[in-house]
Amino acid sequence: MPDLSQRESGEGAGTGGKREGTVMACVGRLGPVKVKSLGFRTDLMLREMAGALIADHASHVVVRTPANPGFWWGNFVLFNAPPRKGDASRWSAVFSGEFPDAAHLALGVDGTDGDAGDETELAELGVTTEVSSVLTATRLMPPARPRTDITMRPLTSDDDWAQALELRLACHDDGPLTADYRRFVEEKVTEDRMLCAAGHGTWFGAFVDGGLRSGAGLFSDGSGLARFQSVETHPGYRRQGLASSLVHHIGHWGLHTLGARTLVIVADLDYHAIRIYRALGFADAERQVQLHRSPASAEDSRD
Repeated sequence: MPDLSQRESGEGAGTGGKREGTVMACVGRLGPVKVKSLGFRTDLMLREMAGALIADHASHVVVRTPANPGFWWGNFVLFNAPPRKGDASRWSAVFSGEFPDAAHLALGVDGTDGDAGDETELAELGVTTEVSSVLTATRLMPPARPRTDITMRPLTSDDDWAQALELRLACHDDGPLTADYRRFVEEKVTEDRMLCAAGHGTWFGAFVDGGLRSGAGLFSDGSGLARFQSVETHPGYRRQGLASSLVHHIGHWGLHTLGARTLVIVADLDYHAIRIYRALGFADAERQVQLHRSPASAEDSRD
């Protein structure tokens, strides 16, 4: 889910009966929510800062983003353990009960080792299983091929953000560019801009001859963790060192200006971007499991 597609997403986690390895994260007015996964804790951090509704239950957490119902990972259920025998029907019923009008199915699995659960239950759910790497860094190494001929700066103007929208659309590789998907992207870029305006972080761009060709955001709730969002490069400018230089630039800003102690980024295990992050000093810390089923018709986003 590269970081732009299913993970612009959040995470979070009481005392008595606390599971080993559970980290406490305060989510809005709910108080502590129990979540072990660093990937999902930072996902919930982002969702809370964006105004999502987050409800903690005994076996799961429900995350709801009314402003963007087509955002799969803004409208999902996070379960506290992988599915075991007999869980498929219960999990499906929980999601349907919380999101009766949803065309998609999005289920998170709390954990750190990448265990997606019983294969028979996954088949009954009809989901695609995605296991991603959650990488962290407390310091960064400079890129092997730094781009000194480009301008890297925060997005500030309406034109900058209009270019960010067009870049996001240009990076869409998963089928036709539908009206539903464009509407989703417009709402997501609006949310990204709102997070920046609220002081939670900054969206940076790498500009070539005045055009935005690579972009990414970095956000924090002041806890010391900062999460990267939507590292993306225009298809015509990939493999030219833009993303590497930009991530390094943003990470340096995060550690020295934003006040982050740990940078967090989530990457697909089989996507080339993970090599860029590792080369910059990010290390694989854990695995994040996301289960999703696409709408039968119309395309909603997995971002």
